[in-house]
Amino acid sequence: MVVELGESEINVNITRQLDGPLIRKLTVSNFRNYSKASLEPSKQMVILLGNNGAGKTNLLEAISMLSPGRGLRQAQLMQLNRVKTDATNEGNTIEAQRQWAVSVKVESNGFETTIGTGCETAASDGKSPKRLVKINGEIVKSQISLNDHLSVSWLTPQMDRLFVEGGSQRRRFIDRLVFAFDAQHSKRVNQYNHALRERKKLLQSWTQDTSWLNAIENTLAEMGVAITVTRQDLIRRLSPIIGKKMGLFPSAVISMEGEVENWLEDNSALEVEQRFREELKKSRADGPSVSYQTPGPHRSEFKCLHSSNKMEASFCSTGEQKALLVSIMLSHAILRKKECGSAPILLLDEISAHLDERRRSSLFELLENLESQIWMTGTESGAFSDILKMAEAYNISEGKIV
Repeated sequence: MVVELGESEINVNITRQLDGPLIRKLTVSNFRNYSKASLEPSKQMVILLGNNGAGKTNLLEAISMLSPGRGLRQAQLMQLNRVKTDATNEGNTIEAQRQWAVSVKVESNGFETTIGTGCETAASDGKSPKRLVKINGEIVKSQISLNDHLSVSWLTPQMDRLFVEGGSQRRRFIDRLVFAFDAQHSKRVNQYNHALRERKKLLQSWTQDTSWLNAIENTLAEMGVAITVTRQDLIRRLSPIIGKKMGLFPSAVISMEGEVENWLEDNSALEVEQRFREELKKSRADGPSVSYQTPGPHRSEFKCLHSSNKMEASFCSTGEQKALLVSIMLSHAILRKKECGSAPILLLDEISAHLDERRRSSLFELLENLESQIWMTGTESGAFSDILKMAEAYNISEGKIV
């Protein structure tokens, strides 16, 4: 049920035309703590309110599964199946034979598209179940097809530590931003990581197949340079936008740093590929224990510098780190709107955390101007007082929309 906000709010912003896709109906089945739930938003801003553990973030995660990949929690397929309390065993059990599913009706440019995804029933031969994707009722071969119909970005509390945790999290973050523009980027990253693992296995074997090792290193060089170039290109396009202050959010200087990036400054991509191959070949003698220490995009570092105080993001306060993250996400959304015609649907989990009242107000104004659908969660409606009149709010309790 939609939270009632009073008669004066009726029809506020309901017919506003947005540039981007608008989720008109969301349905989840056997997903996390939901047996079955459905809601039909009609406004630009959707607010999910409820206590911690109620299931607010689970709905955001469901929407995130409508983009390629493993969603905002990076979960395995079977982890998404509904868990219910087993009173007999006093524990939690996965409901048998009931696989999770998510479906949306999306309106864009006057056309409606039905998009669904879920986990197939476990195969009898013991193989792991696969993820299925349907668009307008037809099964598609690749998750990448989702990018043709829906772009989704998110900001979660787990990302608040992005600048102080390991570099792999920051690389995954920048790759996700790239993927919104280049659907093949994820495929290249997966191929590169697979080749990296295969090379380590081969170096561990007693009898090394030199021709196979050459083939693997060719893949690493080609994919590695392509990944680096694509990341650098996004940084170049994002920089003019994030270099300007937006509302009360800081401007920043962002970059990717690493050996391959350095090589590309004075050499062509083909020349760098050849150098990459040579470095890999030379490092064979070092053995598998240092195979991941070879140059490559798997060791590149995403850097962010606060423009005003000239501090690396990792040394900024928690509040400033959150503000820098918001700046990056807003800049990314603006760039996508500029280049693709519409900003992504934004999923903002507990967005008010580490933002004071002034910055929250500034953020809401910036979000409204994006003209994209925004989904937000929070425990208290007071944090959204500036936008309640133009938003659609739902109360969530124990896996139910009440």
